[in-house]
Amino acid sequence: MDSRLREVTRLWVLAQPTVSAFITTMVRDFRDRDDVLQNVAVAVFEGFDRYDADRPFVPWAIGVARNQVRLYLRRRARDRHTFDNDALDRVAAAFGRAVESDHDQLAQLGECLQAITGRIREICDLRYREDLKPAAIAARMGMQANAVSKVLQRARDQLRQCLERRAVAGGPTVAQGRLT
Repeated sequence: MDSRLREVTRLWVLAQPTVSAFITTMVRDFRDRDDVLQNVAVAVFEGFDRYDADRPFVPWAIGVARNQVRLYLRRRARDRHTFDNDALDRVAAAFGRAVESDHDQLAQLGECLQAITGRIREICDLRYREDLKPAAIAARMGMQANAVSKVLQRARDQLRQCLERRAVAGGPTVAQGRLT
């Protein structure tokens, strides 16, 4: 598999759930949705040379999907339950903004995670990177499973508070190696 095909495949696999959700909002019949999604996938693969790698892939793929949905709606123009182009554009724009917001929030979560250190960080890594259950973590760390669960709950609370503070402040809030 050449590098271009590998890259478009990787990007499509990541974007496909969002593109599928977008199509689902616009196309009511599930068989038609599958057809439109397949048409979008083909158009994405065929048009990948026109994709600007400096821009996010998902909004570009949503744009391709918007065009395919327009084609579908034109063919179904007699159905009074279809969306007009303005509604289609608004929904596509909303999906694009949601994807950007998700990326921003994930970046902020990563920054908040960096502030968690020591044993708490090790427990979080075992739980969320290695997918170990609290009992397995407890056995590995010489703790009680209940204590591990409480540490994880406190860490989640700290992360949520950090994200909430960032949302209010609009920027980083990490000081002295602790979440503030």
